[in-house]
Amino acid sequence: MSLKSIVRELKEMREGLGSMSRRGLDGRSGSGRSSNKSFLDGLSRLQSATQESQQGRWANLPPELLLDVIQRVEASETSWPARKDVVACASVCRSWREITKEIVKTPEESGRLTFPISLKQPGPRESPIQCFIKRDRATPTFRLYLGLSPALLGENGKLLFAARKVRRATSTEFIISLVSDDFSRASNTYVGKLRSNFLGTKFAIFDSQPPSDSMVAANSRSSRRIHSKQVSPRIPAGNYNVATISYELNVLRARGPRRMQCTMHSIPISAIRDGGVAPTPTGFYNSIEDQFSHLSMIKSKDPIIDFSSTSLSEPPLLSQTSSEPLVLKNKAPRWHEQLQCWCLNFRGRVTVASVKNFQLVAAVEASHQVSLAEQEKVILQFGKIGKDIFTMDYRYPLSAFQAFAICLSSFDTKPACE
Repeated sequence: MSLKSIVRELKEMREGLGSMSRRGLDGRSGSGRSSNKSFLDGLSRLQSATQESQQGRWANLPPELLLDVIQRVEASETSWPARKDVVACASVCRSWREITKEIVKTPEESGRLTFPISLKQPGPRESPIQCFIKRDRATPTFRLYLGLSPALLGENGKLLFAARKVRRATSTEFIISLVSDDFSRASNTYVGKLRSNFLGTKFAIFDSQPPSDSMVAANSRSSRRIHSKQVSPRIPAGNYNVATISYELNVLRARGPRRMQCTMHSIPISAIRDGGVAPTPTGFYNSIEDQFSHLSMIKSKDPIIDFSSTSLSEPPLLSQTSSEPLVLKNKAPRWHEQLQCWCLNFRGRVTVASVKNFQLVAAVEASHQVSLAEQEKVILQFGKIGKDIFTMDYRYPLSAFQAFAICLSSFDTKPACE
């Protein structure tokens, strides 16, 4: 839209405002309503013109040409940091963003991490996504990077998550954020936390948003309920207990690695069967108001959110009430006589022996009808490769957030389990 057109819109809006004021002073309500409507129409046209001028000439590209351009960029970029070009296309204007969101697939389909929401979505089914974790003992913080090893990416690697360890009187918490310099729950970068019990033998993973829309109804069963209007919209949308981690006590001090079990309350056991589906969120809700405005299309009455899911002993209900939750257990290692240590096949991804090293597989029974191949498939593996450097590889149905939180539990002190 040209400058002359914008000036003409401003003039019409000013004339409509003056006419409305004069009619109001004369007490002519009917004419006032007509002038008010003219004023609102002019304001709407002005806003549309301003948005078009801000988007610039790139927004006026033919949809067919725009689709072809973004498809070519998507096909040429396979990994970070080069994949930032795909994100740059989504930042051009609204039309580019909508088409980019249609082309970019979930990690389950493409095996790639692109937008921040892909960190909450399940990983690929076949080959795992390979990451590494850097520990800073002085801070203490833990940073999750995307890549094969820190030697390939250096300090310029793609940061996925950062976590800070906070010791409290009766528990330990790991606050997880999208950035490494802001761990406030009031920030839009807050994504969840990990909380332990007093002994450090049980942990609960809390997500800042439900993995699926139906999880909200499952979490609203407690007696302590807070209406969305009673909470500041700047505070993220509460905590949802999505998983529980238990470490087996080693009272007799028997030799061997730690034994752990993870109950994924938000993932049904049916997700690892052929054709099974795990919850896949499609967007972040930066505030309670955003979350409930999204859910208002699903639920007709005023929504109620539950904030009592912060207990370690009372997990939330599954969104798929007809299925049991997925349970993961650490894969039993074998004793190597020559090396005199417990060994697991990490396929070269782990090089330093440590009590923290583990591999998680599905713990299923015969009644669950899960194939032997799925039972033997390593869903998450974590191990040490150097001083304060660890690798983390995860696959479907876990997300990067869930896998990172499980690995963080290994960094807490557990004298009763070793």
